[in-house]
Amino acid sequence: MPSVATSLETGELSFGREDVRGYAAWPRGAHPRPGLVLVPDVRGLSEHYRDVARRFAAEGFFTLAVDLYSREGAPDLPDMAAVFRWMRALPDRRVLADLAAAVECLAGRSEVRADAIGITGFCMGGQYALMAACTVERLAACVSWYGMLRYAETDDIKPASPLDLAPGLVCPYLGLFGADDAIIPVADVATLGSILTRAEKAFELHVYPGAGHAFFNETRPDAYRPETAADAWRRALGFLRRHLQ
Repeated sequence: MPSVATSLETGELSFGREDVRGYAAWPRGAHPRPGLVLVPDVRGLSEHYRDVARRFAAEGFFTLAVDLYSREGAPDLPDMAAVFRWMRALPDRRVLADLAAAVECLAGRSEVRADAIGITGFCMGGQYALMAACTVERLAACVSWYGMLRYAETDDIKPASPLDLAPGLVCPYLGLFGADDAIIPVADVATLGSILTRAEKAFELHVYPGAGHAFFNETRPDAYRPETAADAWRRALGFLRRHLQ
């Protein structure tokens, strides 16, 4: 999808007790708008996710892309083994506290409607978007793009997986997945659907045939699927507009 050039404001924001940073983009104009917290993938707040934040802003959302690595800097992840080691060691409580602080940051801004704040995330960020949507009461919508769902084991660093938290979902949820994702089995998506159905939660799940992990990321030519990405973008915008605007 092309980069956005329109009438936007952008800037860096700090929030939370430890001065977590983020990149904000929003449409010019005085009217309060829906807010959206954006959670990047495991590699952090890259230019790609700044661009995605601008795309959402161009659609009417005050968007805050969170830098989860404000403290230590983005990790060096040369291969998938390093990716999984890093994710395994990242404390869930810290991440979820940072995302809750991002939500409160948006809620306190005059440009944002405090009753219309959503969250979206990609890959690891999609995992944390769903987890936040089960733990942050103020959230009004969640869109998760190929977010991981299951933990091999739980401990103090990873006390509860997204599937464990799912019965506590506090807002409508849209999950976008690829049928050929080597990281997220389709069976896990089906399990999520069963859990949310039993808990009588409002949700939508869409699994794209022929798509794998990171199908929305045009900087990943091995994974990017333009038609799938366009359809998922349309679904995500429609869902957020229904629940936030």
